[in-house]
Amino acid sequence: MSDCLFCKIAEGQIPAKIAYENDKVIAFYDITPQAPIHLLVIPRKHIPSARDLSPEDMQEILPSIFEAIQRLSEDLGFKEKGYRIVNNCGVDGGQSVDHLHFHVLGGRQLQWPPG
Repeated sequence: MSDCLFCKIAEGQIPAKIAYENDKVIAFYDITPQAPIHLLVIPRKHIPSARDLSPEDMQEILPSIFEAIQRLSEDLGFKEKGYRIVNNCGVDGGQSVDHLHFHVLGGRQLQWPPG
């Protein structure tokens, strides 16, 4: 999608601090971190939100996203202490960019409820 911020990051048109990438997903550091480690993991394919996932996406893209999160948690050293994975879906769910993305937060004790 030509006007999508995250598509532009995935295509290299907008710079980002990349933490991980493969042919299906890319992970980068959030520009307004809410924890010492705050990554965004997105599919390279434009999918507006979780409610727009096709059965094929669920079989191919979601496993790649969670594999990336697992690898990042190990490589960046926050797997053992724990972390939070957040997906906001739609306006009422707090989604601000219309491209499926997962926030990965770690590096400190996280509270509940958030926000």
